[in-house]
Amino acid sequence: MPAGPHDAAPTMTRRIACASSLLALSASLGTLTAQQPADSALLRVYPVQGAVSVIAGAGGNVTVHNGKDGTLLVDTGVAASAARLSAEVRTRFNGAVLWIVNTHLHPDHVGGNDAFAQAEASKPTDFLGGRLDGTQPLKIIAHSNVLARLTRPSDATGPRLSEAGLPRDEYATPFKDLRFNDEAVILHHEPRAHTDGDTIVYFPRSDVVSTGDIFTPGGYPFIDVANGGTVNGEIAALNHILDLTVPGHTQEGGTYVIPGHGRICDEADVVEYRDMVVIVRDRVQDLIKKGLTVEQVQAAAPSRDYDAEYVTPTSFVKAADFVAAVYRSLAAK
Repeated sequence: MPAGPHDAAPTMTRRIACASSLLALSASLGTLTAQQPADSALLRVYPVQGAVSVIAGAGGNVTVHNGKDGTLLVDTGVAASAARLSAEVRTRFNGAVLWIVNTHLHPDHVGGNDAFAQAEASKPTDFLGGRLDGTQPLKIIAHSNVLARLTRPSDATGPRLSEAGLPRDEYATPFKDLRFNDEAVILHHEPRAHTDGDTIVYFPRSDVVSTGDIFTPGGYPFIDVANGGTVNGEIAALNHILDLTVPGHTQEGGTYVIPGHGRICDEADVVEYRDMVVIVRDRVQDLIKKGLTVEQVQAAAPSRDYDAEYVTPTSFVKAADFVAAVYRSLAAK
């Protein structure tokens, strides 16, 4: 892999953030680990920066961009929390939900689509289908690979959404942009990372990046090989996130990063996470070159010095599963 401006030397010790605003957000969200089941009674809303807030407790983190035009959501959590999430959005934020961006196909990130689509369908319309309240119709957007997998009858890994809840405003280009609430919103497709349909969402004026499950600081990444995920694509996506972020004073704060699950982070957190994935990838690659099977590589425990940090009783991805996914994505070449 060619060296780049973000190829920092690895560190084994978690950096303790000094920026007070980042500490407050991180402490509030720190117990939410990758793919943790949601408790719909414990939704929490936190302002992040600029026009961006985050709702925790609905499954995956839900990013909210709100302003004079209304509300844009990045992901919608699990179906079980959808009614509570919808009520929280109506209570806390002004204007209708006009855009939903799904970062990928997993049910803890698209499960609430139907609830928002049904609320949209209940709005009164004129005989031409126009909204009597003057609002624009809801648009649900994702990469085309997400729509393809959600509508593939043989694919049992995604939720079964209604027609209205599907991301029909899909895009198939490397990026897509739109303007909302006087801010550019830039969607970047990250090929074959966590899945083959990942989108990261960049809000340049607010200086916030929403990553979906490409970045989950409380646990190992879920490299969903069955849905097109690869470790090299994961590393490339993390490097792209770093290309978008600019740290603040003494490398603290600056651009905030909202992960798919867990605490709010900044660039240094992503660097540490990226370095961990690179090191484990390189170790597994060396063992593959020696002819070891996946079981033998798991037994060698190439992630052992990171397990204490990234494996907890509630972690969705265990160390052996992470190592196996790295192995399979490398061996598939």
